[in-house]
Amino acid sequence: MAAHNHQHDHNEHPHHEHPHHEHPPTHNAVNGSDAGNGGANESDAEFLKQHPTYLSQQSRRAFLASAGAAAALGTNYAMSFLRGDKAEAKTETLMAADMIRDAGNIHVLKATPKTCFWGYFDKTQPPVLTINPGDIVYIEALTHHAGDAPDLLMDSGVKAVYDQVTDRGPGVHIMTGPIAVTGAEPGDTLMVRILKTEPRLAYGSNIAAHWGYLYNTFKKERITIYKIDKEASLAYPAFAYDFKGRPIYDKPGFVTAPDPASREKIKTKVAIPLRPHFGVMGVAPQESGRINSIPPGPFGGNIDNWRIGAGATMYYPVFNKGANFFVGDSHMAQGDAELSGTAIEASMNAYLQIFVLKDFPITNPILETDSHWITHGFNEDLNKAMRQSADQMLDFLVNKRKMSRDEAYSMISVGVDFGVTQVVDIRQGCHAAVPKHLFMPT
Repeated sequence: MAAHNHQHDHNEHPHHEHPHHEHPPTHNAVNGSDAGNGGANESDAEFLKQHPTYLSQQSRRAFLASAGAAAALGTNYAMSFLRGDKAEAKTETLMAADMIRDAGNIHVLKATPKTCFWGYFDKTQPPVLTINPGDIVYIEALTHHAGDAPDLLMDSGVKAVYDQVTDRGPGVHIMTGPIAVTGAEPGDTLMVRILKTEPRLAYGSNIAAHWGYLYNTFKKERITIYKIDKEASLAYPAFAYDFKGRPIYDKPGFVTAPDPASREKIKTKVAIPLRPHFGVMGVAPQESGRINSIPPGPFGGNIDNWRIGAGATMYYPVFNKGANFFVGDSHMAQGDAELSGTAIEASMNAYLQIFVLKDFPITNPILETDSHWITHGFNEDLNKAMRQSADQMLDFLVNKRKMSRDEAYSMISVGVDFGVTQVVDIRQGCHAAVPKHLFMPT
């Protein structure tokens, strides 16, 4: 089990902070006490004119509150290190970390048999942690592919979840949570900032699966194990083997006993840039009953967008009191489409900061990166998923950025990029990405 210690490893390569260049707020703003008062100071249209890179007044306050958290997790250190001011950077970072700890708003949620659920979403799933808006959560996510090489992908904590969480399905993913957020009500938006991620172990698994896009071409399932080099931010294929443990890979958490004789050497040396992210993240769904964890939906879930990593912010519509947020299906790298069926599936630890927005209602998940706002579409028909992502982008530009429909439609055609998020999750995904720099201050 990976232990959590507040004395962070300041020699890691931290991720860049959000590029909103304003001074962080006072200490009270860090715990979110300021986040419920937005919307009264100026009109939405006037606010957007003055602050074109923010989505709402409350989201701006949340980003400013997150500046201190990002600093505590290494961002200030990274910036000072580039200036050669290593000693000063370490002092600043430790001071920021002390400030956050003293505020009492940091929580630790480890992945254990009592905090994990497997293969489903259910709005009646009881929360394992309750936090306040603005609180920071250290959270662990486990891969459901640890059995592909248990000697490399399991430690005692992972093994405990595999051994003891036997209520699984109808889907495949292991989730940590849910987390209830005080004050979150249906109609609100949950804003989740991913402050930092780190691999739990040094290996991950990719499978060319029977649900992969080209399965009918290969007519077999094959597992490739990748070695993760955190310092270089690269992954290297270590070995591969054809899966023969079952007729098809259809049992969540199936464990393949290590067999050195079946593990084939990789012939072509390649290096894959790491893109650590959550394949699954979201809130309790609106629907009743146990829902398959594989198809994504308005509540989020298995979106499988590789951009949902450190430095990114996700927005989810809240359907239930407390929101009941969860994470799972952590990946170390993935390409758009996730063509073979999976990414580099690997357990991951992360720091998140979670806010509740009352002034930014949405109907579908929205992703914000340093450079883009991204809308999503999901459907069994890829063309309809594309249409939904376009409709969502049009709605975003008209209702959130206050553009006319005609002007928005033209800008989408000439300035917005569309992509295939994934084609392997039953309900396929497309996304639309609008660059922030298209919007000019007035």
